Amino acid sequence: MSRIAYVNGRYAPFADAAVHIEDRGYQFADGVYEVIAVRDGRLADLEPHLDRLDRSLSELRMETAMSRGALAVVLEEIVWRNRVANGIVYLQMTRGVARRDHAFPDDCRISIVVTARNAPPRPAAIVERGVRVVTVPDIRWKRCDIKSISLLPNILAKQKAKEAGAYEAWMVDEDDRVTEGSSTNAWIVDRAGDLITRHLDNAILAGVTRMAVGDLAMKQQRRLVERPFTLGEAEAASEAFLTSTTSSVTPVVQINDVQVGAGVPGPVTQALRNLYDAHLSGR
Repeated sequence: MSRIAYVNGRYAPFADAAVHIEDRGYQFADGVYEVIAVRDGRLADLEPHLDRLDRSLSELRMETAMSRGALAVVLEEIVWRNRVANGIVYLQMTRGVARRDHAFPDDCRISIVVTARNAPPRPAAIVERGVRVVTVPDIRWKRCDIKSISLLPNILAKQKAKEAGAYEAWMVDEDDRVTEGSSTNAWIVDRAGDLITRHLDNAILAGVTRMAVGDLAMKQQRRLVERPFTLGEAEAASEAFLTSTTSSVTPVVQINDVQVGAGVPGPVTQALRNLYDAHLSGR
């Protein structure tokens, strides 16, 4: 658990950290967030995360709370104060505190909250055996490219996965195409060995891990195809996996009740995971 939090300009004990009840994040989910991996005390892929943060803020017509340089200092300080070696930093910005009204307030100061915590090593079985995902209808709004704190459909999907004993829920649109997971990007490897993941559009989030894995794959001369794929294609794939800051590269060996490939983590997924681990460690 985070011991020290940063809230609107001051560092405070985690138990004492609070925002006003009329913060628009609390009232309307009017805000954005980022989750950044910490590896060996170092913020991983910081610049791509800050690029995405700036884009999300711009799409919601919000001004940034501070300069990029100042924000980086706060993020590094919160890692240091919480003695985080391997874990995550959570950063949230909302439109701020104002009388409850749907329209933007005339004068409102952006609220910012930052926390950090260590994370235990992921169970070896996840890497060695892979995971199961279930599918759910994609009922989200049409701007999933914005990393908004409004996540109720994602929460419902993740809860369905939990109740089904699965690791994750993959969302499927009205055309039977997989969009993404409740908190991950979705990938398959077809029988020709091509990597396939949905192209960037308003239906999915531009995952920072997704971007890093795609770059690593192309450096290894693997063919990357960015396009929608159907649930049927995923079930017939030779391999499948998911990516995110907290899940890294996780092999998927079962979709609903259908085994993927040989039912064990495949060589392409394992190679990409090793490459991504090295990337996080700066090797």
